[in-house]
Amino acid sequence: MLQGVAIALGLVLLVGGFALIAVDYRPYNVPTDSMEPTVQPGDTVLARKSNGTDVGRGDVVVFKDSTWGSALLVKRVVGVGGDTLVCCDAQHRLTVNGVAVDESYLAKGGDSGKFSVKVPQGRIFLMGDNRLGSLDSRVHLDQASGTVPVGDVLGRVEGTAWPFGRMGGIARTSAFDPVGGAVAAEPGPLVPASWAAVAGAALVLVTAAVSPVAGFLRRLRRGGR
Repeated sequence: MLQGVAIALGLVLLVGGFALIAVDYRPYNVPTDSMEPTVQPGDTVLARKSNGTDVGRGDVVVFKDSTWGSALLVKRVVGVGGDTLVCCDAQHRLTVNGVAVDESYLAKGGDSGKFSVKVPQGRIFLMGDNRLGSLDSRVHLDQASGTVPVGDVLGRVEGTAWPFGRMGGIARTSAFDPVGGAVAAEPGPLVPASWAAVAGAALVLVTAAVSPVAGFLRRLRRGGR
């Protein structure tokens, strides 16, 4: 009876964890190095579905904008509607509404260039973490100040699913918290759901193995008498 209860619990955790991930998240492949070191080229990321209205500064998002081409893109939101962005201050930092932002996640040696934009309402300004190798809002400044509609957002990236060595969640950044307002969202259920699925699978496998192993040990004891 205990074995049956343990297997049932394991199945609930396994199926429930995978079901939650399948309903809330979608996988996307990252083909370029524009988001290094946060996301590497070739990574498969998991993004929580979003219509863009719940994203804030610091969120990494998947989006598609027709004026930028037909490809799905992964970038970080650095400005939302109403923001004034200026780059850069004396320490080469982006400023948002006059507040300098310390972005510790950036690739070393990147240069953001010089620009000053006002983000229209209902739109967002996006940049890659690899500022030196990212084709982002800075190269589209002649098109709505480089911004895209929030409705172009398909999901908020919360973790890496592949390759195996890089599996894990992508931590929320607090870099934009001093600016106030629409800052990065708290992580969704991706990491807890993943751990639940892994724990459930392990529980099912271990519990299922108990009975054969116990039977084998009993046979060994009988044979030794």
